[in-house]
Amino acid sequence: MTERKNEEALGRREFLQLVLGTSAGLLLAPGKAFLRTVGRKETGLKVLVLGMDGLDTVLLQRYLEAGLLPHFQKLAASGTFRPLRSSIPPQSPVAWANFITGTNPGGHAIFDFVHRDPQTYLPVFSASESLPARHQLRLGQLTIPLSGGEIRNLRRGRAFWQILEEYDIPATIFKIPSNYPPVETRQRTFSGMGTPDLKGYYGLFNYYTNEYKTVTEEYGGGGRVHDVYVIGNRVEARIPGPNNPFKKGNPETYVDFKVFIDPVQPVAKIAYQDQEFILREKEWSGWKKIRFEFIPTQSVSGICLFYLKEVRPKFKLYVSPINIDPADPALPLSTPESYSRQLAQKFGPFFTKGLPADTAALENDVLDEKEFLQQDELVYQESMAMLEEELNNFRSGLLFFYFSNTDQSQHMFFRLIDRDHPAYDEKLAAEFGRVIENTYRQMDRALQLALEKVDRQTVVVVMSDHGFCPFRRGFNLNTWLLRNGYHVLRPGRRPEEVSLFQTTDWSRTRAYGVGLNALYLNLKGREAQGIVRPEDKEPLLRELAYKLEQVSDPLTGERVILKAYLSQDVFSGAHLAEAPDIILGFNRNYRISWNSPLGSFPRELIENNPQKWSGDHMTAPDLIPGVLLANRPARLESPALEDVTAGILSLFGVKIPPDISGRPVF
Repeated sequence: MTERKNEEALGRREFLQLVLGTSAGLLLAPGKAFLRTVGRKETGLKVLVLGMDGLDTVLLQRYLEAGLLPHFQKLAASGTFRPLRSSIPPQSPVAWANFITGTNPGGHAIFDFVHRDPQTYLPVFSASESLPARHQLRLGQLTIPLSGGEIRNLRRGRAFWQILEEYDIPATIFKIPSNYPPVETRQRTFSGMGTPDLKGYYGLFNYYTNEYKTVTEEYGGGGRVHDVYVIGNRVEARIPGPNNPFKKGNPETYVDFKVFIDPVQPVAKIAYQDQEFILREKEWSGWKKIRFEFIPTQSVSGICLFYLKEVRPKFKLYVSPINIDPADPALPLSTPESYSRQLAQKFGPFFTKGLPADTAALENDVLDEKEFLQQDELVYQESMAMLEEELNNFRSGLLFFYFSNTDQSQHMFFRLIDRDHPAYDEKLAAEFGRVIENTYRQMDRALQLALEKVDRQTVVVVMSDHGFCPFRRGFNLNTWLLRNGYHVLRPGRRPEEVSLFQTTDWSRTRAYGVGLNALYLNLKGREAQGIVRPEDKEPLLRELAYKLEQVSDPLTGERVILKAYLSQDVFSGAHLAEAPDIILGFNRNYRISWNSPLGSFPRELIENNPQKWSGDHMTAPDLIPGVLLANRPARLESPALEDVTAGILSLFGVKIPPDISGRPVF
């Protein structure tokens, strides 16, 4: 059967999902075509949950006492204001998975942003995986996939909205993290953190300039610099797209574009495909559609933002990561599939990448602080418009709505409220030192909107997955293991030149670190070249945990690791065997270094963090609890994320399933 006949038989959408692949190896999987959203039951009580990532108890209390958050104050006075115990470790994908399933990581199998493949020792994404097409037909230079690939959500356990579905209670879940691709349900859901861009990365921007510029690559994202020439006031360049599964070798697709620069004014015209638009210097374009062609009968649509940073003396053009087009999604975004299109029809194109703010562009000085905040404001305004729409349609059941702004602004601007941070800049602090405060005030306005829209039969909950603290100093775990004889390298290269364990002697290595909080033993029978015998596992773990907790920073005298948790002591559930052996709970001001998580061995054991990414949440969870506010009293003095899950189910009269470890908080 030819590809055209295939298209006719399957329909364009299904055929694209069957064959399309991306540069990070993601393959499009056919989604279930649900005909309706379940939950026709009218509930006398409604529950609204506003998820504000990273909302911190200390900062929230500070701004409350200053009178800056009147609607948070109103909500707290009406019922509950409690610190909310986070996950071990307090990373967003782990913490939100705790909330989604009502279990700890041993039950849902998400232990870190990054896991490791025990056969190769290499890092892999924790939240999802892609499986290639099993059968392909090769015709010369043309490759035709004959079976569908699959994108698989690696989070285990039932989501609370799936449980509500069993009771015919309606739910809308908007952009909750740790739900990509969206799990099977007839409820309305839209995927959040973990959703890639069209190329399969967590965000890959493009930057076009005739000025020498480099960017630091990130695992799963970052950016590319494209050297261009201005000839006759014209620039010609390409925008890279997903890899082409129809051609041998899966080469990258691209779209040519041209920039025509006004010879006098700081203005340029950008032209590609059927698009032409004018941008002034320092102007954002708004969303632009772009289509990448595989073969004449097959293409895929994305959306992106253009920002003309400078025309002269140097040319500088930023193009955002290519987001999946919600009006024509090439990768699964929502359940039912029509939900994504309905939103696009109502609002036009909007951010679909899981973490929309381009922190990598700010980190690499491609966008400055002001430009980054302009983009972040676009994210906020889109979210507010969609929140209002969902509130207007909120008649029954549960509505969960997520904001990422609090997390992203604290990651990038903590350096400007912490005078002891290595990246503190007094001049920048004078201009941008209130960014975090202003973000909390934005959240207060979101809460105001919610309180104005709901009725008295609505339980209103505001929650965050963790808090925040400064990230001043980075600890190189693999360097520590190397110096203390637990990790051994083959001779020939200096340790600081090694990455991805390229020269590790696994026949003599007992432990290694992968990810942001994780340490693994080189366990015999589990790792491909494991040497630690099962009977030696327990004493070695206790020895490592004790020694790690004694590490102190010679610069400050502070302990670096407050608690080294043995997974077997703190996790339970069907997936405990997949957990790292030790979870590092860092002290306030500390985190894993930038290089150690990917199998590198930097020279310094503990080093300053000079980067703009200056706030973090990789500490022991007791140091940075999340926040719980509600217009109902809480029955638990020290609630955890899982207790909120149980509390939501109990509000609807749903019996708490045995696999949920939480106790009803309300």
